[in-house]
Amino acid sequence: MKLLILSAAELARALPMTAAIDAVARAYRATSAGDVRAPLRTAIPAGEGGTTLLMGAAIGDEELAAKIVSFFPANAAHGAPTVSGLVIAMDPVTGAPRALLPGGALTALRTGAASGISTKALAREDARVGAVFGAGVQARTQALAIDTARELEELRVWSRRPEAGEALVEALKGELKAKPVFVKDAREAVRDADVLCTATSAEAPVLCGEWLAPGAHVSAVGSFRPEMKELDERLISEARVFVDSVEACLEEAGELIAAAQSGVTSAREWTELGDVLEGRAEGRSSDEELTLFKSVGLAPQDACAAAAALQVAEAEGIGQLVDLS
Repeated sequence: MKLLILSAAELARALPMTAAIDAVARAYRATSAGDVRAPLRTAIPAGEGGTTLLMGAAIGDEELAAKIVSFFPANAAHGAPTVSGLVIAMDPVTGAPRALLPGGALTALRTGAASGISTKALAREDARVGAVFGAGVQARTQALAIDTARELEELRVWSRRPEAGEALVEALKGELKAKPVFVKDAREAVRDADVLCTATSAEAPVLCGEWLAPGAHVSAVGSFRPEMKELDERLISEARVFVDSVEACLEEAGELIAAAQSGVTSAREWTELGDVLEGRAEGRSSDEELTLFKSVGLAPQDACAAAAALQVAEAEGIGQLVDLS
């Protein structure tokens, strides 16, 4: 058996952000259409406040993948990545492994793509100012995605660790069409921003509804456990809520779970983004409407993104082919 192995740099060549957005859009459409077999992921608490996640999905007869990914926030203090893991892309007919991809890099790409899709579908067409909360690998791909989705002029970065925020801005200077700037104060970073992304591991809100300008669009991707919360209840109460999966968010989206328990929102009011993409549900209804997309991450995203990367890698000879027989 031969297995194609891609490094993070090779994955980036095989799956640029535009392609990642297309792949993840397919995953959302298939999820909302019921063309996916994917159990809810298993979360294993481990280490110093860490979590290891196990997940997998099959989409139609075309994509099949499994992933193990670890999120260990304490690693940042030791100079180690907070997200790491592996993705195995398999032949959907035989089940045989075909490729091994870096889980941390693929997760960052497909998570950024999710916010890019929600921005294309829900943000105002005239959006010019973006803001990203966070400074890790996920924050970088959030910035790349919203810069791809809209013609932004300025992209602000705020981080609880200023030195990390400033480093991210430096790294983004050659990657964005928009001008990246670091802003020390969270409220100032939000002022008059049209498109915002939160990609933090916060357990208490870092983004407040009272700070937002009318018509803003927020993509929140950081929280994936019930105890994690990036957004306050005012934001949730005032926004029209869109999600990647109602079922998954009821289990894992900390801020939505808490807001539902207090009566601020209800899952009956949430709209799956895949339904908007398929035309089964309405997106933004006015320029003044506040929209929120909450994503906890779905295995079909990994399967579709891995399949798209594998197709390009095989066609262009990217990666190393290893004989395991």
